[in-house]
Amino acid sequence: MLKELAELMVTTLDLEVAPKDIDPEAPLFGDGLGLDSIDALELSLEISKRYGVEIKAEDERNEQIFASLRALGTYVEQHAKQ
Repeated sequence: MLKELAELMVTTLDLEVAPKDIDPEAPLFGDGLGLDSIDALELSLEISKRYGVEIKAEDERNEQIFASLRALGTYVEQHAKQ
C-alpha cells in the first residue's frame, strides 16, 4: 500500500522525487515533503477515486491522517471499500 500511495502522490502532485525516496515516517507537510493544503485536497480526491475513501476537508483528524505516508496508508487501508 505504501509504495502504491507514494506513486499516487508523485503522479498526482507532480513531485520531483521518486516514490521509493519518500520516507514512510517523514512528515508530508512542513519540513518533510513540503505539501500544502491544496496538495492535500488533490490527494484526497485521487484517494477517493481510487480507493473509495473520503477524507473531508473539515475532518478534525486530517493532521493525523496526513502526518506521514505510513499514517495515510494505514488510514486508507482501514477505510477502503472492500
